[in-house]
Amino acid sequence: MQKIRHDLRLSETVSPFGVGAIVDIRGESLIAPDTSWWNRQVAPEVHCDRLVDQLMQPGRPRPLLRQAPSHAGRAGQETASLPYWRFPAWRFCERCLKLSKLTTIDKGRFRNRCDCGGVLVPMRYVAVCKTGSHVQDVPWFMWSHRGHDKGVTEEVRVCRAYTELRFVRSNTSGEGLASLRVVCDGCKRSRPLSDLVGEGALHRDGIRCEGRQPWEPEDSVAEPCDADLAAVQRGATGNYIADRVSALDIPEEKTASEELIDKVRAHDYFQRLVDDNGGPKSEMIAGWIAEELDVGAETVLAVALGGEPSEEIGMRALKDGEWAAFVKKIIAGKDREVSDFVVDGWSGGSITSGPSELRGVISGIGQVHRVREVRALKGFRRHSAAAAFVSADLEQDPKQRPVYPSLELFGEGIFLRFDEDALRAWESLSDVQARARILMDRRERLEWARSRLDVPEPRFIALHTIAHLLIRRLAFASGYSSAALQERVYASTERSDNTAGILIYTAAGDAQGTLGGLVRLGAPDLLIPLLVASLDDADVCSNDPVCIESDRQGSSQLNLSACHGCALVSETSCETGNRLLDRQLVLGGGEVTGLLGGVLPAVRASMGAA
Repeated sequence: MQKIRHDLRLSETVSPFGVGAIVDIRGESLIAPDTSWWNRQVAPEVHCDRLVDQLMQPGRPRPLLRQAPSHAGRAGQETASLPYWRFPAWRFCERCLKLSKLTTIDKGRFRNRCDCGGVLVPMRYVAVCKTGSHVQDVPWFMWSHRGHDKGVTEEVRVCRAYTELRFVRSNTSGEGLASLRVVCDGCKRSRPLSDLVGEGALHRDGIRCEGRQPWEPEDSVAEPCDADLAAVQRGATGNYIADRVSALDIPEEKTASEELIDKVRAHDYFQRLVDDNGGPKSEMIAGWIAEELDVGAETVLAVALGGEPSEEIGMRALKDGEWAAFVKKIIAGKDREVSDFVVDGWSGGSITSGPSELRGVISGIGQVHRVREVRALKGFRRHSAAAAFVSADLEQDPKQRPVYPSLELFGEGIFLRFDEDALRAWESLSDVQARARILMDRRERLEWARSRLDVPEPRFIALHTIAHLLIRRLAFASGYSSAALQERVYASTERSDNTAGILIYTAAGDAQGTLGGLVRLGAPDLLIPLLVASLDDADVCSNDPVCIESDRQGSSQLNLSACHGCALVSETSCETGNRLLDRQLVLGGGEVTGLLGGVLPAVRASMGAA
């Protein structure tokens, strides 16, 4: 088969045109098959053990991270590439309006043109499975000859004029989809596209889900799919909901609690404590260990009776190691290492600029001069977040190592660590807990949200919102657009070590990374004024008072006082897709105490006094 070459940016092979995505390029519509179709000899491996550990599947070998083959200059026929399937296969001619699945071959080469010379345009509608995440062509010949109107005659039912379909626009049938019709010149049947998009329309016409992806062979279907199909535009956002995961390639560090457990287990008396198994000598032995290590005897007993620690996987485990690494860098101060993880730290005592109301909440700042990030595409869903998950590697052989599309990026950023005592005191307030409980209850009612969104405890909502406000302000000062900045929120009290920090960074897919415009602003004397300015920006929203008084905004009503006028950023910049945000928990309002509610009044009072 003669190959047709198109170029994509390397980063687009992971997002937004990764495995399973429909790509519109140069008038053609293509779909990316899973990695079992890749030529793995030309796809370089990306190394990141921390990320690979989180992608392990029970009963499968250790997965591989591979980057799509890339090239510089003009692509030739022998240039390494990725396969893409033509989808949808049905196209119509923009000149003669003929609708078919045929492609013209001219002198042995495929042409995206009709026999009459007109350009072939992909049909705008495809059929998506509501629960199985499958997608397929709408069988236009079958659909156009079905229906329940009086136009379905015996002649229409037995029509076999497969090559005489046309996609036309009628000026006498109204506007919108009613004016777009599929016409058969053989039996004179004409059916409007408005019959296509109703609830259960395809099911009533006897069109069923094929139970596979367009690039999979028909014999790959293990069992039929009974889910209904929905006709949607091929470029609709819900057709492709990617599940991506990323990790910062940093020296693996242990949290403070993990280091303490290691010290207790390494003590000479620990085995005697375990052997006693809660007996009469346990408290005495635990007291000896606790005295030497300067910890509580209850902590030592808990370690002894807790058994072997389990290997946890998931984003939380990734973030625990990252949090510990950032904390150590901040405590260490000036970073003189030469590596892919360079952070200059500023502890709370060295931060002297800004009002005391802000300095009392921030316990450390990190200038992230260089950081390596690896992003991988786990798979995708279609139609809804509750649909079945489709892996990026559909290889049937369980002995083969799964391959995930990945991308290596280098960048810079700013890390903010918040004071644990100040956060704990603020979180204990009843009005703060009641405000956060609104989002907790809504998350619990949504099955997809429970598995994909962080627990919206007060500190997470507040720190997440602060990250958004700072991204919006940094877009004016750093030289990067808002969409180029990313966030990473470390905020949880459900871990062995509480976390409270945010990382705002940018990364580029080349060996040198970025240009330093962001990390320069991480110096405390520059960052603190920017943070105050971001709070001032959010103090009044263009949609107030509606926004500040609202408690049900955004997708699935998972935002409180936050909208596009004050707190939302590009969805690619946000870990949660612009959800779990609230200005009131940051700035206060009504009867809610804000984490940084005293900052702006203090700044304005000092300006008035001056």
